[in-house]
Amino acid sequence: MKTRIGILGLGGVGGYFGGLLAKAYKDSETVEIVFIARGKTLEIISESGLKLITDEAETIVFPAIVSNDPEQIGKLDYLICATKTYDIESSLETLRKSITKNTVFLPLYNGVDAPERIRTLYPDNEVLLGCVYIVAMIESPAVIKKVGPIEKLFFGSDSAPLSKLKALQSIFEKAAIESSLLESIEAKVWEKFIFISSLASATSYLNQNIGEIIASNSSRALFVNLLQEITMLAAVKGLDIPGDITMKTINQLEKMPHSATSSMHRDVIAGRNFELASLTEFVVNEGIKYEVDMPNYTKVLETLLPKMPSDEAL
Repeated sequence: MKTRIGILGLGGVGGYFGGLLAKAYKDSETVEIVFIARGKTLEIISESGLKLITDEAETIVFPAIVSNDPEQIGKLDYLICATKTYDIESSLETLRKSITKNTVFLPLYNGVDAPERIRTLYPDNEVLLGCVYIVAMIESPAVIKKVGPIEKLFFGSDSAPLSKLKALQSIFEKAAIESSLLESIEAKVWEKFIFISSLASATSYLNQNIGEIIASNSSRALFVNLLQEITMLAAVKGLDIPGDITMKTINQLEKMPHSATSSMHRDVIAGRNFELASLTEFVVNEGIKYEVDMPNYTKVLETLLPKMPSDEAL
């Protein structure tokens, strides 16, 4: 019987890693990759495949199945979730017929609140923790562009059967996905969140890309202040975050393509719904809960809130 893996959300993360899986297991007798898509993306992948563009090459891949119909999708052993955080509940509700009690969820969202939200919907299922480091984006429907060499995936769980975790790790390895199965996964997820939350908040608030933030003393100072606030929050929550996390994050920022920006910033510019709730408001609310001052995060939230599309305002 084949191991069936669904990819929900074919943006930069889901599209790229899902594409690597589809390429590796195209004719596999043991693993089947299912893309869950709709609209133009569904139409294009069905006819022409999903295109992956990197600095070195372009590749077109086809999954075993691409559909948004649970009857066609079928029952899933694993579901890799990589939609925008504001779509978690609505997207997962539509897949109830494809979820069994043995389906394992691997959330690869930008925020840290997703696992608890998924457990609320599916309390009997294993929900792993996971995060990725990658600069990738949708260039056009069914076309994913990855910039730079970074493409790391981390995942783990303190409750899932080790056999399930190792089976997934083996599947990733055979697809040439640089992945790590970690015991201390919550700290790693928060380490990533510290970076992505502060970057998303700074780029969106300042309307600047990475290079512009690095080049400006005032912009760089805001980014550092956001880093310090969210790092203090993580410490108060008792997470084992590296003591040099601020310097590590700044160094990581400087190594990224200077023309790049956060996905939240791109959404703000385009006038689309954006992940303010999970990437900025969540931090402000956790600060209130744990009595950690968040003046810079609060300023960012208050500035960006009016920019939310009117029907999506928090």
